[in-house]
Amino acid sequence: MTTDLRIGVLGYGLRGSIARTAHRPGRGATVTAVADPDPRARAEAAAAFPGAYATPDPATVIEDPDVDAVLVLTPDHTHTDLACRTLIARKPVFVEKPLAITVDGCDEILRTARATGTRLYVGHNMRHMPVVRMMRELIAAGAIGRVRTVWVRHFVGYGGDWYFKDWHAERRHTTGLLLQKAAHDIDVLHWLAGAYTDDVQAMGDLLVYGDNPHRRAPGEPKTDDWYTEDGHWPPHTQRGLNPVIDVEDVSLLNLRLAGGVLAAYQQCHFTPDYWRNYTVIGDAGRLENFGDGPGAEVRVWNARRSGYRAAPDASYAVPDAEGTGGHGGADPLLIDEFLRFVRHGGATDTSPVAARMAVAAGCMATESLRDGGTPRRVPPLDPAVAAYFDQGQGPGEGQGQVQDQDQGTSGGR
Repeated sequence: MTTDLRIGVLGYGLRGSIARTAHRPGRGATVTAVADPDPRARAEAAAAFPGAYATPDPATVIEDPDVDAVLVLTPDHTHTDLACRTLIARKPVFVEKPLAITVDGCDEILRTARATGTRLYVGHNMRHMPVVRMMRELIAAGAIGRVRTVWVRHFVGYGGDWYFKDWHAERRHTTGLLLQKAAHDIDVLHWLAGAYTDDVQAMGDLLVYGDNPHRRAPGEPKTDDWYTEDGHWPPHTQRGLNPVIDVEDVSLLNLRLAGGVLAAYQQCHFTPDYWRNYTVIGDAGRLENFGDGPGAEVRVWNARRSGYRAAPDASYAVPDAEGTGGHGGADPLLIDEFLRFVRHGGATDTSPVAARMAVAAGCMATESLRDGGTPRRVPPLDPAVAAYFDQGQGPGEGQGQVQDQDQGTSGGR
C-alpha cells in the first residue's frame, strides 16, 4: 500500500488552500506540520489538519525528520530564505509563485537546488488551467501558424480587496504587482510563445488606491469584511486599506521575446470584472479566449480575411477541470504533479527555469516602469544551471529524495 508523504507547510494565509488540497490522508499525502507566526492562522491549521502540530517557527518544520516534503506558502519576500533552508535540509520543496521578488533571489534558489540535488517545484498553477492548455494545444496543432505576437489583458476586479489591504501593497514585500501578479501571465505568455523575454519596457502608476485615505493603522488587522464577492464597488468605497501603499495599480508592459516574438501585457486593479484575456496572433490566424474558466470559449479566426466578424472560423468550449479546486480546478492538478515529482522525479509541466524567467521579466519591467519607461534587458540564467533543470533535476550523489511508492518514504535525509 502507498505510504502517505508527510507534508510540512510554511505559511497558512491566503494560499492555505494549497495545503488543504495537498492534505489527502490515505490517498498519498498528509499535512503533519504547519508553521505560521499568526496564532489565529495556527488555530485554523490545527482545525484543518487533525493530528498535525502548529508552530510559529519554520525551522521546526524544516528540520523535522518526520516531514518528507515542504510547501512554502509564505509572503513573497520570504521565499528565497525559506526555500534555500528547506533545500539544504534535503527536503523536496514546493514554492508558491512568484519564486522570489528579485532575480538574485531566484538564482540563489536554483543554485541551491542544483548544489544539494534536492527537488524544487514552483506553483505556477495556470499551466494546469484548461483554458491555457487548450490554447497551447491549438497553437501546437498549427491552428494559427507560427506565433508572432501575444497580447494579454488582465482585469483584476478584486484588486482593491486582494492586493491593497495587506503586504502585497508594499514594494519591500513584492517588488511590485507587475512582478507579483503578472508572474502568472508572463509565464503563460512564455509558454504559449515558446520563448523567454529578452527586452522589456513598461509604464504604470498608482491612479486610484493611492488617493484613498481610508487606511488601517500600522499593526491593525484587516476587518472581517475585508473581502466580499459583490461589495466594495466602486473602488473609492474601499475601506481598511494597507497603511503603506507604494505599488502601482495599473501597468502597461511591452516585451520582445527570443526569436523576435513581440508581446504586450496590461494589468488594472480597479476594473469591475475579474478575468484574463489572451490574444495570440500567428502568421496564419489568431486565437482568443472569451472567459478563462469553465464555460469559456477559445475562438479561432484563420480561414479568410474580412472586416469585423464576431463569428469565428472555429470555437472550442473550455472543459471543466477534473474534480474541483482553486483556479478552475488547476490547483489539485498542480498538487498531483508535485506529489508525483517528489516520489518519482521526471518531467513536469511547470518549470523552475520558466519561473525564474517570469520573475526576471517582471523585475526588469518594474525597473523600467519606475524609470520613465526606459527599456531594460532581462539578465540570462547561468547556462549550467538552466541545463540542470532542463534535464529534469536528475538524481545525483547524496540527493536524498523520497523513495518510490513501493519502498515507502524517508525523512529526506
